[in-house]
Amino acid sequence: MAAGATILPAPTPHGGASITTALAAAHDASERTPTAATHSRTFDRQLAYPADVIRIIDGDTFEARVRVSPGLNVDTKVRLRNVDAPELHARCADELAKAQAARAALETMLAAGGVTISQVRIDKYGGRVDAVVSTRDTADVSAALLNGGWARSYDGGRRESWC
Repeated sequence: MAAGATILPAPTPHGGASITTALAAAHDASERTPTAATHSRTFDRQLAYPADVIRIIDGDTFEARVRVSPGLNVDTKVRLRNVDAPELHARCADELAKAQAARAALETMLAAGGVTISQVRIDKYGGRVDAVVSTRDTADVSAALLNGGWARSYDGGRRESWC
């Protein structure tokens, strides 16, 4: 990884709290102490949340510790919005090679540091969030993966084969 990147140790359980529970706690705290950016029970889509990368999962997903409010961090998987990268659990050798290249490209981009996620929503499968991701050097990580040929545009429908 490049200088300036923050890779954290594997997350430890936080009392079994889910991202929904953590956001509800942020909401409750914000009601006691109102701020200009009061949290609701979901992420505020107008905010950019700082995130420390814990690990890269594949070419379009990583795990991060996201700061949702002062003193409240949530560990979650983040899927890049509007892209599909090849899967590491590949169906053919060509897909595996492309998946490894996509993962390496994402790792390099996130290693620049200054990672933020915005326009956050719960992913359609649950258990992770879907977001626009930027870094100190890359304004839109999804667009950079598309432009580099490491991913395809994806609208949430049926995925095409990489083989």
